Amino acid sequence: MTPHQPVNPAIPPQESLIQYPSAFPIKVMGPHHEEFVASVVSVVLQHAPDFDAATLERRPSSSGTYLGLTVTVTATSREQLDNIYRALTGLPHVKYVL
Repeated sequence: MTPHQPVNPAIPPQESLIQYPSAFPIKVMGPHHEEFVASVVSVVLQHAPDFDAATLERRPSSSGTYLGLTVTVTATSREQLDNIYRALTGLPHVKYVL
């Protein structure tokens, strides 16, 4: 890869596996704290302002230490999804984003 080549090159619409707009679930794992939940919701709203926080799904780990969140956004482009993933993985409390 050359230094000027994008990390995620554009995929022509006919080759994309996702049809936009589309409901797209994103799973995020972090500590079982409201601060974690609030930071995830805040980031998602920055990139998907139509996200309804009432649809947020929560699943605590068996020990209760961690919390799995599923946020379902209406994805409008690959660029939007890439931006959401980058922002979520940049949060200090986030362990995984799938």
